[in-house]
Amino acid sequence: MTERRATCHCGAVELRVTLSAPLESAARCDCSFCRRRAAPNVSARRENVHVVRGAETLTRYGFGTDTAQHYFCRICGIYMYHVRRSDPSECGVNLGTLEGVNPAEYEPMRWNDGVNHPSDR
Repeated sequence: MTERRATCHCGAVELRVTLSAPLESAARCDCSFCRRRAAPNVSARRENVHVVRGAETLTRYGFGTDTAQHYFCRICGIYMYHVRRSDPSECGVNLGTLEGVNPAEYEPMRWNDGVNHPSDR
């Protein structure tokens, strides 16, 4: 497991994240929300996502069943991470927020089928 620092664009939010999967496993989702957001994410256990700075600046967005909880910086709007609806003990962390990581290096990227998600049945 690799510990990483993640920051939003304006620097108001900083996370310390221990990833549970390699960067090469990053994926995109095609659900109605993620398709519009277009940010690839990589997995981390929920207990391994720590807000170092800016907890009061994070804002949450949920839709549908509200199981997936998406967290953004309320100042610059950057999506930081979300709690997965398929497994609420897991988070997807925005690959682009991880310090020293260029998401373009991981293309082509796998797509997850969020349109036909089992949690929506």
